[in-house]
Parts: sequence; structure tokens; C-alpha cells
Amino acid sequence: MRNLATAEYIRLVEAAQRSHHWKRWGPYLPERQWGTVREDYSPDGSCWEYFPYERSRSRVFRWGEDGLLGWCDRKCRLCFSLSVWNGKDSHLKEKLFGLTGPQGNHGEDVKELYYYLKALPTYAFAEAAYIYPVNAFPYQMLKEEALRRSRYEPEFEIFDVPELFESGYFDIRIRYSKGSPNDTLVEIVVKNISSAPQVLHLIPSLWFRNTWSWGRTGEAFGPEPFLRADGENIATAHHETLGDYRFAFDQSVQDGEFLWTNNETNFEKLFHEASPTPYVKDAFHRYLVDGEVTAINSESQGTKLGVHTALDLKPDEERILRYRLTKESEFSGIDFGEAFQRTFSAREGECSEFYRSVIRPETTDAHRKIAEQAYSGLLWSKQFYYYSVYEWMKGDPSQPKPAEERKDKRNREWKHLYNMDVISVPDKWEYPWYAAWDLAFHALGYARVDPDYAKGQLLLLLREWYMHPNGQIPAYEFAFSDVNPPVHAWACWRVYKMTGARGKRDREFLERVFHKLLINFTWWVNRKDVRGNNLFTGGFLGLDNIGVFDRSGPAPLDGHLEQSDATAWMAFYCGTMLSMALELAREERSYSDIASKFFEHFVMITDSMNTLGGTGLWDDTDGFYYDQLQLDEEAHLLKIRSLVGLIPIIAVEILDDRVVDSLPGFKKRLEWFLKHRSDLAKHITYLEHSGPEHYGKRLLALPSRDRLQSILEYVLNEDEFLSPYGIRSLSRYHHDHPYVFDLLSQQESSLSEDLESRHLEVSYTPGESNSLMFGGNSNWRGPVWLPTNYLIIEALEKYHHFYGDSFQVEFPRGSGKMMNLLQASQEISRRLIALFEEDETGKRPYMGSAPHPIVHSREQRGRVLFSEYFHGDTGQGLGASHQTGWTALVALLIEKVSRAEEESRGVIGEQLSLRS
Repeated sequence: MRNLATAEYIRLVEAAQRSHHWKRWGPYLPERQWGTVREDYSPDGSCWEYFPYERSRSRVFRWGEDGLLGWCDRKCRLCFSLSVWNGKDSHLKEKLFGLTGPQGNHGEDVKELYYYLKALPTYAFAEAAYIYPVNAFPYQMLKEEALRRSRYEPEFEIFDVPELFESGYFDIRIRYSKGSPNDTLVEIVVKNISSAPQVLHLIPSLWFRNTWSWGRTGEAFGPEPFLRADGENIATAHHETLGDYRFAFDQSVQDGEFLWTNNETNFEKLFHEASPTPYVKDAFHRYLVDGEVTAINSESQGTKLGVHTALDLKPDEERILRYRLTKESEFSGIDFGEAFQRTFSAREGECSEFYRSVIRPETTDAHRKIAEQAYSGLLWSKQFYYYSVYEWMKGDPSQPKPAEERKDKRNREWKHLYNMDVISVPDKWEYPWYAAWDLAFHALGYARVDPDYAKGQLLLLLREWYMHPNGQIPAYEFAFSDVNPPVHAWACWRVYKMTGARGKRDREFLERVFHKLLINFTWWVNRKDVRGNNLFTGGFLGLDNIGVFDRSGPAPLDGHLEQSDATAWMAFYCGTMLSMALELAREERSYSDIASKFFEHFVMITDSMNTLGGTGLWDDTDGFYYDQLQLDEEAHLLKIRSLVGLIPIIAVEILDDRVVDSLPGFKKRLEWFLKHRSDLAKHITYLEHSGPEHYGKRLLALPSRDRLQSILEYVLNEDEFLSPYGIRSLSRYHHDHPYVFDLLSQQESSLSEDLESRHLEVSYTPGESNSLMFGGNSNWRGPVWLPTNYLIIEALEKYHHFYGDSFQVEFPRGSGKMMNLLQASQEISRRLIALFEEDETGKRPYMGSAPHPIVHSREQRGRVLFSEYFHGDTGQGLGASHQTGWTALVALLIEKVSRAEEESRGVIGEQLSLRS
């Protein structure tokens, strides 16, 4: 589909070959470094309280930086970011504000309005927008109202603040373009959206990350760099490893002035001690807001600079300010004229050209715009991530020694972990750290726009400085040892197939990941199949509050939990590894032995899940899979209709006889198994392919055909799982029928002290969580989540490939409309896409039933947000507001639907042609 002649494709090839470092610079600056685990040196691990937002203006970060829609090199040595002030706030707006986990009634939450609009994979062009109120920003009100509300009430959002936007706002767009890999052009476009003249102070800043104050030497450290003036509007930046750069601003359109200080902690303010320099990190706040003229360095040098411009804007007036950061060796004088504009225009045109080549040509204009913003948001969601657990625990030579009790707490088993990379993160404010199972879904989106980066990210988490020596993949910085669903192999397999035509795929990549995944698979089997019966436990497995009790801790009453989803995930893992082994065996027959191992493992898991103890984890009465709690040799099914019982659907693979016949060793073992283990062979369905080429297919699937039919009757029922906007995470049945687990009814003896209540309940909660489990900032008890929907859609496509039109379902249940499984998967896709489709007024379902007029105003129309999850009934976006990581999967759904509709038009056209 990609046009190989596009300018961006050529840049991607040059970047992959390392001939031109087009990705050296990008929007890699995190949006929140404060409040992270990395910056936390408290004895009890209270990261939010140790380094809060209020201190971040004055205190230097140890492990990174942050800013507002910023830019930096891939090692975050030199940073550029937007800062603004409306003349009314108590401090400059130099980073996004939000509530901490303890402050929010549903956990941490950014309280700002901003959009990722465009981006090329090499960041030769990128654009984002920030909405800044004319009135004073309500910092205190947002905190106080959130603390007043319970977890049963909705969040208090910025739009709920009375009169905040009534006086208008500044629409601020920041646009980046590249003249070369080391030449960044910047435009800041400011518009006064109000009925009165307004003044905006603009202070874009350039600074060095502090790598010199820690008493260390080595890769990430070095002598103090410097910035210094080289004229009224030009500055020189010198760094030992980055080299020399020139930074300039366009004097012809702005009356700007340089401000100078150092990126150093204000010890006097925070610790009542003398600072190492009188010019410190918060100098620009003190100079502009407080009028402290001595806060800045009059000698025009330091490690941080700002360009201050006061803009007097008439109603609806727009101003464009220009800046440029260029490597010294490429600097040939200041140029903000026609050549500057030609570069911007060319790159913006190349951005449109690139997405025309990525997005299918038959895609509607409305869907094309959604897909392009989804991909762009994904590309904006990369950040510099730096964390050495060993150094973090030990502390730095020049800093106070960390408390001893830290050594026995968070991430103590991960001292080998050393991360310093540009990594794709779920949300650069709410989740400014990588999350293993999120990243697997990100990779599919990247595979469409930047295959090299997609493969690189999947390999990265399998490298020795990430993966634990025992084979575990690190989960996320709050607890690297937490267990996420084993989707990494699936992502590797899908990216392998998506990034090359058959016969031209990247075998080296597949081999590299396969060998590391063997280690991870072994870790899973050894650690999570505790009883050796092929039924697995795994903990919460990414579905934070889906269980009746916290599944990451011990089961109540000294019981043992057999998890339906953990077992299904492992079958899914087996099936994927089987497919990978068979692919590798095409050229290296030794892989067929490993394929046999995964084939037999899959079948044994299938058998245990369906038959152990009679019916395994299947309930014949309900026709559904459930978790099972073992208490004193007695099994109790936890009858909650949730994703836990749907995950078995995705454990499906198809064996093609043509592949099997080409591998004599595998075929011989398969035939022996089918003959001598008929008790297990019953789980394999065989069908003859009817067509010119006669061959057979074998279906490996956790559910039998009858059980699949039963599960789908729940999935496609609008009173159960099927919402107007996709598949819910918990059945709506539990709205009127909450599941109750009474601990005392299970055991007569007194309960242990750590159990908060004897009465545990799960009810349908389609919006935000009313549980404090896992911080309360996500909810798997009813909302719609894109990643699990995507896996179910892919599974239905596989089942259709095997069963064809012989497998029909009613969609939706009770409608009388019958269709095959492929058509059903497409209908689910359409419902998910509908979350982002606008009506004639510009409203989109994810905005909620009564969105603030500003979000679908003329100025904001066409700008889309991609939330973490969505209300199970209304489709309103919830959780993190910029989760363009896995929610970017909507772009792939648009691709599926566009292809299907084009094929349908082709079939209808062919039929009409035949009739005529």
C-alpha cells in the first residue's frame, strides 16, 4: 500500500540504514517527570508526595525532563519547550497541570486541553495545539473539588469550572519542521479567541538536562554544558557529546528578549540552604510573575534560556513566531524568510502525501482524518525514558544517601535493569513510562507507519538490560514484577507479517524475538502453572479491577485461584509460538521440533480448561468460562460474566495441511499424537478445503464450536456485552444482578485481619471506577477497551477463515439478522469507529452527551482525542485522555472496514456486470 517514492519513506529508509539520523530530534520530551517512580527517593515509595507539581518549577530532575509539547534529542540532552503566561496565573505555564493519584477521586488525571494534530515518523513535520484560558487557571479549585468528591461521582473537569472559558482563550499551535536531521524549524501560532484584546506572554525555552550535579561519570554524565548569547537573537549551545548548535528567533515579527538562568535547584526556596548559583531553575517565573529582576543572569549565559515576547492581540488576531535550532556545522546565518516558509510548506505537504500512501485510498475523508490523527498521536507518544534501578537504589555520590528501607521495597529484584531509550508510552502525562502489554499493541500501529521502530521496540523489551534473567518481561516502573498478559509474542508475529509480503519478510527479526520469547514462555510455565495441571494463575493480568478480589495478591481463605483468562492467555501464547516455529521451520527444519512442543502444549491446555474435574473452567449451565477458586479441595466457580470468560475466544490457530506436509518431522509427530492421544485429539477440528486446490485445515481453539456459539450469544447480545460502541469488559447483566461473593458463607471460621469485608461484590459499572483497586484510575467492570476488542475481532476473522459461511450468528441478538463471523467482526469494528465520528454539529460520542461548546467549536472542530477507555453505554471517553497508544488501533479498524467495503462494492459490481 505504501508509495515507496514518498519523501518520508525515503527518510525512513535513510534513518533505518543510519546514513541520515532523521530521528535524532523529535517530540521526545516527557510531559510529566514529576511524581514518577524514578524521581522518588522517599523511604516509603510515596512518589506523588515526594516530588509534586509545585516543586517541579524549582527542583532539578535526576532522570529526565518535562515540558509543554516539547522537543529534544534522543538522549534528552538539549530540550526545547513552550511556556506561556496570561498575566493572571500565579506561575508560568511551562508544563501540563493535573491531579496526583491521591488527589483525584479516580486517580491521577491531567486537567488541560491539548491535541496532537500531525506527525511524520521522522518528525520532519509535527504539530500540536494547546488551549490556554484567558482567565486565571483554576489550580486550587480543581484540587479542592476533586478531594470533595467521592469515587462514586464523576471527575471535576476543566470544563466544569464556572466561567473559565467565558472570556475566551488562546489557541496555541506549535509546529516543528526539519530542514535536515540537525536543523529544526519552529513556528508558534497564537490566536486570541475572544471578543476583547488580550495580552499573552510567550516564553519558549531551551535548556540542558542536568547531567553534571550528581557526582557521576560515564555514558549519561559529563561536564556542565553552556548556552551563551551570540547576538541579540542568536545563542550558541555547547555540549560535550551533542556538539555545538545555534538557536535563533525571528526579530522581524516579534520584539523578543533573551532571558538567562541555570537548570539548577533553588535550594533556598525548597531546603533553606544556599544554592550553588544565584540563577536557578525557577528564575523566569520569579522575573516575569513576581517582578524579581535579579532572578535572571544579566551576563547572557547559563544552561537555560528563554525568549520572552509580550503579544498584544486583538479579537481573533493570529500571530506567528519563528525559531530555529541548527547544528553549528550547518549554520549559515539567520534565515526566517522564504526558504524557511518553503521548508515548512514542503514538509507539511509531505505529511499529507505520506498518509495518503499509508491509509487506503477508498477510505472516506472523515475516517481518513481520524486515522491520521490516531497515527500522529501514537507518534507523539514517544518519550525519552531513563532509569537505572541499581543507581537509583544506591543513590548518587553528591546527594544525600537514600533511606535504607528503600532497598527492600520497589523493584529490588530488577537491579540489572538499565533503560535509556526513546520508548513508546501509553500517555505522556498520565502514564509517562512504558507498559509492556500496552507497548505490544502500540507496535501494530507503528508497523503501518514506521516498521523499523515497531520491530525495535519489541526487541528492546527482550534485551538483557530490560528482560529479567529469569525471563520475565518488565511490566512498568511502579512494579516491574507485576504480570501482564503475554501478548508480546502475538505483537511480534503480527508485526512480522504486517511489515513484509510473503517471502520477503524479516526472518532475522523473527528469529531474534523467538529465542528470547522461549525464555519468557518458560518463565510463565514455571511460575504460573503452580500445580502443573495446565491451568494458570497470573495475577491481575492488566485487567485491574475485573475480579471480585485483587487477583495480584493471595486468594482469600488460603484458596487457590485458577484463572480462565490466564489459562486462555497461555493457550494464545502457545498458538502464536507454534505459528512462529512453523514459519521458521520453512528454512530451518530444527524448528519443527519446537513446533511440536507448542502444538502439544496447546492441546493439553485446551483439554485441562475444558475437562479437568469434569468441565474444567466451563460452566455447562451458563455456557460460559469462569475463574475457579479452590477451597479445601472444593471448586467454586466465580460466576462473573466478564472479559475473563471471553479471552478463551482468542486462543485460536489454524494448521494448513500444505504447511504440515512440507515438514515431515512435524507431520510425523502430529500423526502419532492424533492416533495415540485420541483423548486430546478431540479438541482439534478438521475440515477439507473445497476448491481447485484440495487440502485440509485443522483448527486449534480453546472453545469447541458449540462453546464458541454459546459465548458469542453473550458477546453479541446488547443486554450483555455488545454496546453501541464495541464489546464491554463486563456484561450489562450485572447491572441488575451483581455478583456477590460472601466470604463467611465459604468458611465458618473467623476471617484473617487483612480482609476488609466479608461481602465482596462486582456490579456493572460502565463509566469510571468506584473501586480503589490499583489506584482507581481505570475500570474493567463495564467500559469498552480497544485492545481486547481488537483481539476478539482478529479471532473472529480466524474462525471465519476456517468455518466460512457455515458458521452464522445473529447480530445483534434478537434482531433476526444473520451473518458470518467476518461480517460480525466488521460490525463490531464499525461500532468502535463510531466513537470518533462527528455529527453535523461536530460532536463525537467520546465527547459525552453534553460536551462543552469549545470542544466542537469552529476553531476546535476536527481535533480528536483518543481516550484510554470508553463508557459502556454512552461511549464517553474516560481515563487518560491521550492514550493514543493502544487506542490508535482504531486506525487499523478503519483499514479493515475500508477494505471490506471496497471488496463488497467489487463483488456487487461484478454481480451487476454478470447480470447485465
